[in-house]
Amino acid sequence: MSPHRPGSTFSRSFFARPCLEVAPDLIGAYLVRTGARTRCLGRIVEVEAYLGDGSDPGSHSHRGPTPRNRVMFGPPGKAYVYRSYGVHICANVVCEEAGRGAAVLFRAIEPLEGIELMQARRGLSPQAPRRAISNGPGKLCQAFDVGMEFDGRSLLRGALALRAPGRRDPPVDVATSSRIGLSRGNDLPYRFYARGSEWLSPGRPGAAPRRTRSDDR
Repeated sequence: MSPHRPGSTFSRSFFARPCLEVAPDLIGAYLVRTGARTRCLGRIVEVEAYLGDGSDPGSHSHRGPTPRNRVMFGPPGKAYVYRSYGVHICANVVCEEAGRGAAVLFRAIEPLEGIELMQARRGLSPQAPRRAISNGPGKLCQAFDVGMEFDGRSLLRGALALRAPGRRDPPVDVATSSRIGLSRGNDLPYRFYARGSEWLSPGRPGAAPRRTRSDDR
């Protein structure tokens, strides 16, 4: 029996709330990836909120719907998956009611089950630090085998799903900071993380990336 006991599945109404309420509530929740005779499980330790009300220049939805970001404007609880700089896959969960364009980005996860499989997907040796498996949005998608085919899929159930914290999980001390790696909106305090976690993504809050592109983050 697995030593990790995720809680119940989330309802769609959980994600229909304001993005800045959903984001901190996801710290300590689980991401579960299932496949043929495989399961990868991780605890979410870092996220970033992206608003859709026009006040957030760092959000993909800031300039309105496009073919790329259309899922952000759809029903809450679905995955918004995109390719950053044409290389790294990043995954979000859509929040608020349809038409708002708000989402929460998964930035870092503490890997719990399927460690060897995640290491292999990441091209890491067994001797590599475990914190390197999923301490970044692109890394965690690679470790959990999340590709563009998940864009628009429900995260309430299925091969990639979110689960609430378990009843026996200890409480999490959630801290906030400005976001990481943005050229616009990098001063907004919309990053939420588990204080003291060794699994957080590297990078300095508020620092802009070396390469900038207005529609990436």
